Amino acid sequence: MAAHALYRRAIPSAARITHWNAPDGWTHRRFDWPAADGGRTRGAMLFQVGRGDIFEKYLESFAHWRACGWSITSFDWRGQGGSGRLTDDPHCGHIDSFDTYVDDLAAFAGEWQAQVKGPYVLIGHSMGGHLVLRALAEGRVAADAAVLVAPMLGLKAPISAGFGERAAGLLARLGPRARRAWRSNERPYTRRARQSLLTSDAARYEDELWWQAANPAHVAGPPSWAWMVEAFRSTRELLASPALATLDVPVQLLVADKDALVDPRAALKAAERLKRATLVRFGAEARHELLREADPVRNRAIAEIDRFLAEALAAA
Repeated sequence: MAAHALYRRAIPSAARITHWNAPDGWTHRRFDWPAADGGRTRGAMLFQVGRGDIFEKYLESFAHWRACGWSITSFDWRGQGGSGRLTDDPHCGHIDSFDTYVDDLAAFAGEWQAQVKGPYVLIGHSMGGHLVLRALAEGRVAADAAVLVAPMLGLKAPISAGFGERAAGLLARLGPRARRAWRSNERPYTRRARQSLLTSDAARYEDELWWQAANPAHVAGPPSWAWMVEAFRSTRELLASPALATLDVPVQLLVADKDALVDPRAALKAAERLKRATLVRFGAEARHELLREADPVRNRAIAEIDRFLAEALAAA
């Protein structure tokens, strides 16, 4: 796996960065890295990143999966990365409704599946994991297997998620909903260094800073109050959805028990309700970004994903 480190700060020559227009005309930045010609073709993988992320952060993992025969595709979520902004503040990750994210994912996935050969795998990290599972549960997208990496199925909040949702709703009404929910960092009211929330691997964390310096316009910054309100609502409704128990898609959840950004307990609850769930847990050795962690954690995460996909697709 270490052989793929050369891709951490370079777009592969065989990859393409283009644009995709949603049905309403909104332009999204798109990444495609087709499987090698003449190589062993496994299928197509759509990888969706978390809030404020860019797909460049996962090139190392993409290189591993492409070497395994997968064609890799990703796109930046509306309002972040290279997919424009929904507010005049270029460093505020705003969205009107999480329904908009799901609409974008559904439209993109439909077109993507018409362009590439399956089987089709959806992988989502953090917010991407939430949106992948929600789109599957609502029947908006189809997949032969799905992987949720440190999924945002519940938010960290003081006292409880219910209290956090009520507080976010109140604060959102005290001013423009599109304003920043806090000044900087990944969480409000914390003095912990951003790296300590994301990964214990300093070199991989520096890769993200390198990409930010190379493309300052892709830096999203903190979420808006509207994003906060919607995140609480969408995660609450998904966790309570009866559709989780009937979803007939193999779903793997990789959960960091000490995750300081999302609530791992919510992911454990979702795993209990899902019809075809495979749960992989990490302890104190792991932070939020499992695929960008130190090698012992990252290598295990990659190996677990590869094993799951081999077994899930063999049984299909």
